[in-house]
Amino acid sequence: ITLRNLGVTFGQDMSFSVHNKQICRIYFFHLCDSDSEKLVFAVYSIVFVVGLVGNCLVMYVIIRYTKMKTATNIYIFNLAVADALVTTTMPFQSTDYLLSSWPFGEIACKVFISIDYYNMFTSIFTLTMMSVDRYVAVCHPVKALDFRTPVKAKIINVIIWVLSSAAGIPAMILGSTNTNNGTTECALQFPDPYIYWDTLMKICVFIFAFVAPVIIITVCYTLMVMRLKSVRLLSGSREKDRNLRRITRLVLVVVAVFVVCWTPIHIFILVKTLSTNVPETTAVMAAYFFCVALGYTNSSLNPILYAFLDENFKRCFRDFCCPRTQGQGNAIFAPFHIVDGNTAKMKPDV
Repeated sequence: ITLRNLGVTFGQDMSFSVHNKQICRIYFFHLCDSDSEKLVFAVYSIVFVVGLVGNCLVMYVIIRYTKMKTATNIYIFNLAVADALVTTTMPFQSTDYLLSSWPFGEIACKVFISIDYYNMFTSIFTLTMMSVDRYVAVCHPVKALDFRTPVKAKIINVIIWVLSSAAGIPAMILGSTNTNNGTTECALQFPDPYIYWDTLMKICVFIFAFVAPVIIITVCYTLMVMRLKSVRLLSGSREKDRNLRRITRLVLVVVAVFVVCWTPIHIFILVKTLSTNVPETTAVMAAYFFCVALGYTNSSLNPILYAFLDENFKRCFRDFCCPRTQGQGNAIFAPFHIVDGNTAKMKPDV
């Protein structure tokens, strides 16, 4: 058994056999007991609950609260949709691990592999556009008045999903089940020559779903840092300036967390693809499992980041979890927001 049989989202290496216990018995025979199964199930359950509930709450808040329908939050909504979709696959993946086989059939296999690819591309494309959006807001405030509108953000989100279909649809077509020795594997099944198409797929994913977007994001934030350092006041209002920097910081943290979570698995797969000398030792396999788990965990982190870093999301989450009286609850549609019995302005998106 080789890493080819493990699977991961980026081609054959990230299918839903990623936690196949047969592989675990070979490389982690001392870990594959009931305790390790409980640990895997617990981790996946936490990611599933926190990710699904958190991202659904983010979507609800943006839809429900009038003042949350800003250009930045429209992009955050798109990110939450992608993350919520991928977290729905967690119960199926944990079942695949516990049974050592994919029991859900061919159609489910195609759907869930496609979801993985859609999540990967829509997430990084959305984060790239959020960075471009921040760059325009900070460095070109006049152009921002025309460019940064909720309507245009929605159009861009649709374009992002269309572009992501360039990976999602082929993944659905190529995704298939393969039964060997009584064990069913759900993975991408490339035509011959297998090595050529498998390598091409992984390199394309690495370039278009990681390298190119990260370069664009880096350029945007480099220019923003230069701009922020060159002027003491970006706008005519100190309050507006603080909000501008606050939102820019939020987007930067979300992008940074995404890059930290996804860089290890991208690098791991690229090295494994281009090198034939990667030893399949216990240490390497442990690193692999950690990288995969880190990538999926990212989908449950964003709602937590919003709650801690953005005052508007924090207030809306609090209002949802601890609703006031009916009269106060309706205040969310007004220019002001009720917080702890006091009237407070919702911080504007700039």
